[in-house]
Amino acid sequence: MGKRNSQKKNAAMLDSDDTDSISSSSSSVRFTNMVELGTEEREVDKDTMLDQWLDDLYEKRGSTREKALTSIIEAFNSSLQHEFIEKKFATLLHQCLTSVKKGSAKEVALASHAIGLLALTTGPGEKAQEILEESFSPISEALRLRPEMSKTSSLLECLAVITFVGGEGPEQTEKSMNIMWQVAHPKLGTNVSSSKTPPAVITMVVSAWSFLLTTLDGWALNPKTWQESVSYFSTLLDKDDRLLRIAAGEALALIFEIGSLEKFCGEANVSTNTPIEEGKDSRNLMHMHGLRNKVLGQVRVFAAEASSKGTAKKDLNTQKNTFRDILDFLENGYTPESSMKVGGESLNTSSWVQLIQLNFLKHFLGGGFVKHMQENQFLHDVFGFVPKKKSLSGVEHRMSGGAKRMYKSPNSTLNKARTQMLNKQRMLSQVVHPLCQSVHSPVTQ
Repeated sequence: MGKRNSQKKNAAMLDSDDTDSISSSSSSVRFTNMVELGTEEREVDKDTMLDQWLDDLYEKRGSTREKALTSIIEAFNSSLQHEFIEKKFATLLHQCLTSVKKGSAKEVALASHAIGLLALTTGPGEKAQEILEESFSPISEALRLRPEMSKTSSLLECLAVITFVGGEGPEQTEKSMNIMWQVAHPKLGTNVSSSKTPPAVITMVVSAWSFLLTTLDGWALNPKTWQESVSYFSTLLDKDDRLLRIAAGEALALIFEIGSLEKFCGEANVSTNTPIEEGKDSRNLMHMHGLRNKVLGQVRVFAAEASSKGTAKKDLNTQKNTFRDILDFLENGYTPESSMKVGGESLNTSSWVQLIQLNFLKHFLGGGFVKHMQENQFLHDVFGFVPKKKSLSGVEHRMSGGAKRMYKSPNSTLNKARTQMLNKQRMLSQVVHPLCQSVHSPVTQ
């Protein structure tokens, strides 16, 4: 996977004489104050609107709660809501969990996504641990009931994200991975549907399971788990669904990256094993060698697959590129490298662990990925990413369509607060303007 090249825009610099500098300096002070006041105005609007949307989650009408959750998600994608979380963390979490327990499929999907965003925004710590502890049972129960596909996928994504952020050790991570595994391999009971699990849901199970596996050391899982997962993912490579095959292939590459065959067979303490245990380990090792050779043969086929009638060229190319990377890794030990630009800085990956983490979080955050990658300290730590420093001399405000409606609509319920801020702005401008003139007026000697 080659590195992507990106073009940098050149900035033109203009010279000016001393007189222009004095004039522009005075204008700059006024502009900076206006920008700060405008920012403060939007902050008031944003906080008040978030409070309103949070109140809407108490409404009886499901459509009202769905709209409120959609707006909250947009707000969390467009800006990291640290101040709001500091004040309303428990209330937001409680209401989202209520939606998970009692809402429609759409409401459950939205609430799950909001909980995941809440965890990513708070970052590791007591709040993230509380999110995982409070959410685990409701999410597990909702998954056990085998609801609609969109609902299941969102719940799986949410469980993966909150465990990734809030999990304190391998025990918690394995617990979440086991819940995911049961979605793909349901144990039938009185409250469990016997319908076949859709390929899209299995794809999400594999992706979410792999995402959490990136946080575990190779010795954390027992040999039986390793062998079962390799065998299962190998069978998924034979499925017709192309996205499922890609997810299974990447999961297998990850497994072989973080664990040696000895780990898969429990040979950590070979010197202390009894003859019977050594014989068992040897048989396990032979079995794993056989599985690895089977996987290698499957990967070779997909890396060289020719297009056929009815096959989308883009999908086929994606599969071929992925399996060529997997083949190169299994045969030669070369891990894939990727590079993308985020705010002018390169975000690089050089392992299956990093690539799977990046792709999963990009998919989960969607349009909010760039914002979080630029400002979320937790993601900086995960990927070792250092964002481009923001200029202190000016601020560029770019607003999405949703943000414009949020802050600029004349029909906004916050019009009164906006008017008060504008009045404050005018009063302060009258004070700042004479001050700027006195600061920049010529000094007589």
